[in-house]
Amino acid sequence: MTNPAIRRWDDEPRLVAGLAACVSLITFLVYFGRGQILLYGDAVAHINIARRVFDSRTPGPLQLGTVWLPLPHLLMMPFLISDSSWSSGVGGSIPSMVCYVFSVLGIFRLVSGVLSVQSVVKINERIAAWIATIIFAANPNLLYLQTAALTEPVYLAFFIWAVVYFSEFVQSAKNSKSLLKCGACLAAACLTRYDGWFLAVTMCAVALLVIWRREGIRGMALHTGLRKFILIAAAAPVFWLTYNAIVYRNPLEFANGPYSAKGIEQRTATPGAPPHPGAGNLPMAASFFLKSAELNILQSNWHRLWLALALLGTASVLLFDHRLWTLLFLWVPLPFYMLSIAFSGIPIFIPPWWPYSLYNARYGVELLPVFAVFVALVAFWGMEFFRGGKAIAVALTGVGVLIVASYASALYEQPISFREGWVNSRTRIALETEIANQLRTLTVQSSILMYLGDHGGALQRAGIPLRKIIYEGNHRTWKQPNDPEGLWEQALANPRKYADFVVAMDHDAVDSGLNKAGLRPLTIIHVSGQPQATIYQTRQP
Repeated sequence: MTNPAIRRWDDEPRLVAGLAACVSLITFLVYFGRGQILLYGDAVAHINIARRVFDSRTPGPLQLGTVWLPLPHLLMMPFLISDSSWSSGVGGSIPSMVCYVFSVLGIFRLVSGVLSVQSVVKINERIAAWIATIIFAANPNLLYLQTAALTEPVYLAFFIWAVVYFSEFVQSAKNSKSLLKCGACLAAACLTRYDGWFLAVTMCAVALLVIWRREGIRGMALHTGLRKFILIAAAAPVFWLTYNAIVYRNPLEFANGPYSAKGIEQRTATPGAPPHPGAGNLPMAASFFLKSAELNILQSNWHRLWLALALLGTASVLLFDHRLWTLLFLWVPLPFYMLSIAFSGIPIFIPPWWPYSLYNARYGVELLPVFAVFVALVAFWGMEFFRGGKAIAVALTGVGVLIVASYASALYEQPISFREGWVNSRTRIALETEIANQLRTLTVQSSILMYLGDHGGALQRAGIPLRKIIYEGNHRTWKQPNDPEGLWEQALANPRKYADFVVAMDHDAVDSGLNKAGLRPLTIIHVSGQPQATIYQTRQP
């Protein structure tokens, strides 16, 4: 017999998916038309990592690198085969947009599913599901992020559906299929962002506890679905640790290697300067993440009302209705980012607090499901308690005013995730545009030696395929700390033999490792706020 908590596909979910797809496409066209889908340097880097797997002097899966997890790049690859979709960034946006639609649908299914066995008046459950869906889907920050090649929209989809399937497993004691689907979502989340690793550990521990309480120790040991769930969820982290161990001779290369967040912070830190806010301080780390989450709703002090309502909805679950406890998984990003900020070298900078700048503020969007679901839950309890048409009218009016006022204000002031990309991209894009203009003047068959990690966007803008570039990934990565026989190292030592031109930025890997003997500076580019770029000609015309 089918559990009534598990929703079948009907006209309403199709309507949700269709509306979400339309909103996603319209938002994309707006930002694409303004040339703003490549503001984030991370988005440019993700696109180039995916592209270089097949467009490179040394193509192959090792081009995926180590720090960023591989699934987002694998999802982008089919859409980046076209040169135009690569150079414009459109190919990188498609997976984010698709995942946005699925995450919106997931929010609707989550709320309607958990409330279907709670509501006295069934219409209240549907209204609450639509409230949560609208709060989530219409958020201006999420709408911008889903137009770019970023991992947050992709991760949110797997995160939300993992909670959906876990909730359905809890509601139906014998529903092992939902547990296996949850494991698949966790595996995908673990291959998208490291947040997924923390989520997987949490859900596996809770699943053990749930089955132990239902069936005892013996039943837990014999539960086939549980064993498969844990194996599926653990497979992705084990794969990535093994990949790093084999390729980089260090299973934790992504966490403590030179390109890890901690490695970058140590390399760029100013001696004697204070660490980033929240370093070594869990309460301060929590406050910075929560503040970034509030700012991803809106930037005025009214965001405190959203947090208050979310906490009220959470308290209602903890105090009055434990049957909704699976919704508490939506809070998992909070402890993860507390630990990351405090101990893993991941800073979040927001305008209201020192150092009064913007960096990683977009991470706060991962608490958007908390605001959407628990604010909708407050409206649901209000309608259930008072009942009648007036209660529904009051709830809809109150929530409607809150959503419209908040999101209109966020759009008027520019969503903080958009502003983060825009503020941090202005000088970078100016430099990449100047480099691209110079590179377009070179002969079509020219080969170029360039460090791709910081300003690969110049090649996108110039439309120069990566197979014409010699970059830091063109060597055998398992040869540590360098590969004397690798194309990258040989080109640095003898650029005249391997490249026609060299692009070097002050203090980058090319500038510091290049044998400049006999090279002629062709162009020197100065952009305020960016390192000086020099284009060398290796051979006489």
